[in-house]
Amino acid sequence: MNSISTYRPLLVSLIAWLLPGVVMTGQTPADWVDPFIGTSNYGATHPGSHYPHGLASVLPFNVAFREGAENPIEKDAAWNSRGYIHENGFLTGFSHVNLSGVGCPDLGTILLMPTHGDLNLDPEQYGSTYSDERAMPGYYTCTLDAYDIKVEATSTVRTGLSRYTFPAGKSHILLNLGLSLTNETGGSLRIVSPTEVEGHRMIGTFCYNPQDVRPVYFVARFSKAAESFGGFKTMPAYRGVEKDWVGYNDTIKPYPGYRYELSGDEVGAYFTFNTEDGDIIEAQVGISYVSVENARKNLDAEQPSFDFAGVRKANYDQWNKLLGRIRIEGEDDDKTRFYTALYHTLIHPSILQDVNGEYPLLGKPGIGTVEGRNRYSIFSLWDTYRNVHPLLSLVYPEIQEAMVQSMVDMYRESGWLPKWELLSMETQVMVGDPATPVIADTWLRGIRGFDVETAYQAARKAATTAESDNPLRPGIDAYHRLGYVPMDREDTWGGSVSTALEYYLSDWTLGQLAQALGNESDAALFQKRSLGYRQYLDPETGMLRPKYSDGTFFEAFDPEQGKNFEPVPGFVEGTAWQYRFYVPHDIRGLIGELGGPEKFARELVTCFATDNYDVANEPDITYPFLFNYVPGQEWRSQQQVHDIIAEYYTLEPGGIPGNDDTGTLSAWLVFSMMGFYPVCPADMDYALVTPSLESVTIQLDPDYYPGESIRIEAPKPDTGEGTFLQSIKWNNRVIDNFFISHQDLVEGGILLITRGNTPKK
Repeated sequence: MNSISTYRPLLVSLIAWLLPGVVMTGQTPADWVDPFIGTSNYGATHPGSHYPHGLASVLPFNVAFREGAENPIEKDAAWNSRGYIHENGFLTGFSHVNLSGVGCPDLGTILLMPTHGDLNLDPEQYGSTYSDERAMPGYYTCTLDAYDIKVEATSTVRTGLSRYTFPAGKSHILLNLGLSLTNETGGSLRIVSPTEVEGHRMIGTFCYNPQDVRPVYFVARFSKAAESFGGFKTMPAYRGVEKDWVGYNDTIKPYPGYRYELSGDEVGAYFTFNTEDGDIIEAQVGISYVSVENARKNLDAEQPSFDFAGVRKANYDQWNKLLGRIRIEGEDDDKTRFYTALYHTLIHPSILQDVNGEYPLLGKPGIGTVEGRNRYSIFSLWDTYRNVHPLLSLVYPEIQEAMVQSMVDMYRESGWLPKWELLSMETQVMVGDPATPVIADTWLRGIRGFDVETAYQAARKAATTAESDNPLRPGIDAYHRLGYVPMDREDTWGGSVSTALEYYLSDWTLGQLAQALGNESDAALFQKRSLGYRQYLDPETGMLRPKYSDGTFFEAFDPEQGKNFEPVPGFVEGTAWQYRFYVPHDIRGLIGELGGPEKFARELVTCFATDNYDVANEPDITYPFLFNYVPGQEWRSQQQVHDIIAEYYTLEPGGIPGNDDTGTLSAWLVFSMMGFYPVCPADMDYALVTPSLESVTIQLDPDYYPGESIRIEAPKPDTGEGTFLQSIKWNNRVIDNFFISHQDLVEGGILLITRGNTPKK
């Protein structure tokens, strides 16, 4: 199994083969995407077909069994949230609702599996190794070795489409509602005819947290009528305490006629066909989170006929349209890195509403409706507020605007802004109040087509409501009273310092929005609160150290505890080192608190030199850019970013340094390769570093920004990499520091970079 980048010299001919009828006059942005990057090393991405921000996707599901496991159904903790792992070579179907780059299991369900020969309903036995695996945006293919069946998959926004090329003999398509990634069980199906089956599967309890569960509804259709069909149960039976594997129950035979229904925890259906060698059967699957009827409407609207080539081309064209808003020049490997990363940033959040505008409400029963815009879902905000949403604001402002309005709608429905929202279920995953930075940052960047007054009141409610009535901000009473979150109650919810640091940032961004809206008193209040981080500064260690309500510091403090992902008092998903400089809204103030620029730079160097920087961790994701705040040390940011890209962002399945967190690590790469980075939400200055690319052109949307485009020219020197900035000009104006404002960039123009091989201080 190889990724598309392995075959770069053959790429043009490969694309021509994949897309008959498409005239190839040169490689387009989508041609450079390698969907296998991120499918190893816990990246949690997948190579299946996904429409940009699509509700449905078709993923090769290869995690259900571990070779050599005593219990073949045992789930390996190493795969956790991933429906596909590049190293695994045994798949049991193709799932139709999936997540990309998340750290907890859910979805990965509604599996179809083509087989051949005797009917077998045990996935351990009907699963297959695979070969000839290839992928590109909107298309996936492989050959199932056990059956010599070629599988191809593509998708629309709300539907999946698979094409199976069978050998001669008895062939089958199995629908298995038991296999999935979700922690929930239960489903139902109804065989409507020899060509159609409908039903639902339960999902929910993301990250094992108690929360809402909901059904995902589906309708599946086949291009050929089955000669026989039926339902089955695949409930595993265990013996004794050690749960030794005994096997699957026998097939349940169908009742006469087509109206056959089956419900339970592990249910499925089979459809059997007599095929000649080379016969093709296509399978459509429509998805909805509202009803079976809506799943059928989605299928009728987006796939009125079986047209694999047409669906695939429409998907490919949409990816090219969005990816093509940024045009680049540089080395071929850099084009693959860049466009693959940009591709990953455009998967989530996902469109939720059906073709009739209906979607499930957040926080209460019922169905809502949107018209003329999209309702988005899957907001991993603790991750994405840092860079994904600023990237969308710059390059795709119309999409970002609809996402923020979706967040405002969620407030109207549930009474609160989302924290980590999944398919209209609030999971309460992670800490802080991450919707507020997104709203403030979006408005300040000039995107004004959402209800900012309601958004402001929603954010203010989270920042001021007492803890007993505030699901977004645990510990807020003490935060208001003391100016920090004490660790006294960490046994209840944990991460006091991490939580408070997120509150400080959210309050600062809310203050910036208040200032822009003319609310001076709120602006002053939230600005003052945002500086409370100083109370955590420990003069003994120079760290932000957990402390108790009485003002004393936590005694058994180890700044490196948590380095191996073990629980650590005061911090969430990180060490004290990884949170040490996490005050992005007051870096200059923090420099003063830590003893001045020289000492700050030394400590920052120490963080990297002692392996206390985690390239895959959100709290310290901006640290490579912080040398820009120290005059004379800016070259270190250029070096650090260059080294991180070279070492961690490779053209291999492990080419994302860790969990992509719904595009966050990929967005870091997109900005870094272009040479500018948003250090802090609601701060309109980008930190400048040396671009990896020789030329970048960002097409600006005239409905939002006055400029036509941003062009970055950074030719390499005749010798060497040109890692270091020598001079910077914006529209022929010399930039004498290492920042440029968002407002300047969206006016449009040319950023001219001179590169060299030695630092210029």
